[in-house]
Amino acid sequence: MGKLTLNNPIIPLGSVVLVTGVNGLIGSWVADKFLEAGYRVRGTVRSISRCAWMEPFFTDRHGSGRFELIEVSDFSAPGAWDEAVRGVASVAGVAGQAGVDLVDIDAALQLEFPFVTGLLGAAKNEPSVKTVVFTSSAWAAWTPDPDKKAVLHEWSYNDEAVRIVQNSKPGEKIGILGYMAFKSLLEQKIWDWIRTEKPSYTFNTILPDTVFGTTLSPENQGIQSTCGMVKWLRDGVNLDLLASIPAQRFIDTQDLGLLYLAALTTPGVDGERLFAFGNKYSFSKVGEILQKLEPETKILLAKDDRWDQTDVPNQRAESLLRALGGRSWATLENSIADCLSSIKKFES
Repeated sequence: MGKLTLNNPIIPLGSVVLVTGVNGLIGSWVADKFLEAGYRVRGTVRSISRCAWMEPFFTDRHGSGRFELIEVSDFSAPGAWDEAVRGVASVAGVAGQAGVDLVDIDAALQLEFPFVTGLLGAAKNEPSVKTVVFTSSAWAAWTPDPDKKAVLHEWSYNDEAVRIVQNSKPGEKIGILGYMAFKSLLEQKIWDWIRTEKPSYTFNTILPDTVFGTTLSPENQGIQSTCGMVKWLRDGVNLDLLASIPAQRFIDTQDLGLLYLAALTTPGVDGERLFAFGNKYSFSKVGEILQKLEPETKILLAKDDRWDQTDVPNQRAESLLRALGGRSWATLENSIADCLSSIKKFES
């Protein structure tokens, strides 16, 4: 992909953009796309010593003096975000604390909501901040089910998961529904905070579905998050878990990085939920693609021809992506090929 050109961005090129959780699969690509476009990036991590590779990595990739790390080890500490937001033009809130194995969603909300509003409040009090994005989740909007036809709209929330979790009995296993309900309730609470506090910055949420594609630095990051699931499939491990994941949508790592860039710099993007739902996938289809790419590797996941039938409101996000990069969503074939290249790079 060539150098990005932004048309009349609402934050000037050369401005500092804050990316929280910059060492992760998503955050690293968000930082990379802002640097590629001509911005400077300040990234937060929990431990600078563990992420010392990042400054020389981005210096080599984008030039010196354009990327800095700042440590925020305790998200909930008073004033935790004050230094991080000082002088920045935009905030990409990517970092989160909750894992997918949630049982007590009330406790998780009591931990996560103050951390997010602490960041949003610090940004509100910093006059330089013009635009903010918060990372939600596709599962905040719906529970994927390839056997059902459903229609989502911009303000759909996963009320079904919330209802099931709230009606569950103590000790009852709720599985991934706990995380889905948590993400749904958390995002709604954050929008309520925005409507009450009325900060001067523009505010949008991004809802990524499953993330596949290139890992920015496999040598330093490993194969993280859902890209790691592609490695599981190739290695023949955790197959029962992979088989239980329903067909849905995915977003390529680089497409997602571009979407954050668009949301934070494009005039007129405000008060929106941007559905980072690219093309359709299932792990059965991912297995077929891996098998073609590596005929010598035996992919053991059973074939499943079910396909997502949901009508999703991803047109706005796609139009923003096209305006920046001139392309539509990455294909599943290309994203899995990129993922496999990163896996091989990591293994070598």
